[in-house]
Amino acid sequence: MKLLLDTHALLWWWVDDPQLSANARRLIQAAGSEVWVSAASAWEVATKQRLGKLPGMPSDLCANWLTLLQADGFQPLAITTAHALRAGQLSSDHRDPFDRMLAAQALSENATLVTTDPAFKTLGCAAVW
Repeated sequence: MKLLLDTHALLWWWVDDPQLSANARRLIQAAGSEVWVSAASAWEVATKQRLGKLPGMPSDLCANWLTLLQADGFQPLAITTAHALRAGQLSSDHRDPFDRMLAAQALSENATLVTTDPAFKTLGCAAVW
């Protein structure tokens, strides 16, 4: 199964937060799962750390981003022009640019988004939690 982690799912995975559902944890760990992390999540985390909105996270999270992804066997997913166009064309009124990009990437890459955020239902992508 091809999974794209929403930013909160990735962060909860990294700190072993119990808010990450047992099902999400099982899917991420499953032998056949291909787990992707969007560049949009890196952008969102860097922005939130700069603003002081991730107090429980390690201060070197951004500096070690790719190392952390590799350690878990996760694949980075770059933002392409096709992703950007699709995000801009999604018919939903949902305004969060990070969510719109994740939805566009999930749709474009035939991935299932791992998220607890119900807003993704309006963006048309498959999601699990």
